[in-house]
This record gives sequence, C-alpha cells and structure tokens, in this order.
Amino acid sequence: MKEFELKYGCNPNQKPARIFMEDGSDLPIEILSGRPGYINFLDAFNSWQLVKEIKEATGMCAATSFKHVSPTSAAVGKVLPEKLKKACFVDDIEGLDDSPLACAYARARGTDRMSSFGDWVALSDECDLTTAKIIAREVSDGVIAPGYTAEA
Repeated sequence: MKEFELKYGCNPNQKPARIFMEDGSDLPIEILSGRPGYINFLDAFNSWQLVKEIKEATGMCAATSFKHVSPTSAAVGKVLPEKLKKACFVDDIEGLDDSPLACAYARARGTDRMSSFGDWVALSDECDLTTAKIIAREVSDGVIAPGYTAEA
C-alpha cells in the first residue's frame, strides 16, 4: 500500500489527511482492519518504538498500552503470580504461563485499566493466540505487532 487516507485529522472534527512515504515507496505497515486516524498512527509508531527498545535493552518480550501519544503502562514478559493474575483479570486464561507475550500484555494492561480503555496496544513479538484472547476482551483502538500467528 503506497497511501492511506486517515479516518480524520488530529481531532474528529478535522478533515482527513493521507499518510504516505515521501519517496513514493510502500508504507512500512499493513492495516489488517479498520480505518485509523492521525492520533492512532502516532500511538502505533510511538508505542512500537517503546516495545522495540525495551526488547533490545532487556532481551525480553514487551507490551505497552498507549493513549493520546503517551504510554499508560509498559511491561516485560514475566510470569504473573496468582494474586497478580486475579488483579489483572487474567486468572481464567489457559496457557498464560506459557506465553511471555501474554504475560507482558496482562501486566501492561492491568497496571491502569481505566487509563488503558480505548488504548493502542504494541507488542514486541508476534501476537500468539493467548495474547490475542486477552486483547479481544478489552476495548482497544488497535494493535501493532511484527506479526500474528494464524490462530491469533
């Protein structure tokens, strides 16, 4: 895709703009569903940079929740103790301990659930089924990840 028309400008009352590469090449992203707005793209690009840097610095997978170009939270993929699973509302998720990415997302989202409502999610690694199941239960405007398993 060489060009994408945004849903609207910086705010819903503004005319839509277009996003494109200055050199005319394809965009470095693929939109799988929906029609993002300007702020959605800022959230996607900034949140991606954060999880990419966390992964490079720690060697662990990472997840973040972004709202209006600011992180509400970020976390790395470390198994959650039972009490934290309950606090993050993921104690019923099968296979959670086997997915470091799902643990990272559960930690990030669970840090401040109110601020994360309607967020943008960034994942440092390919989204697996367990992570997708948790994300599907939440209200989010979008997800950016390097890929998605067929099951996700």
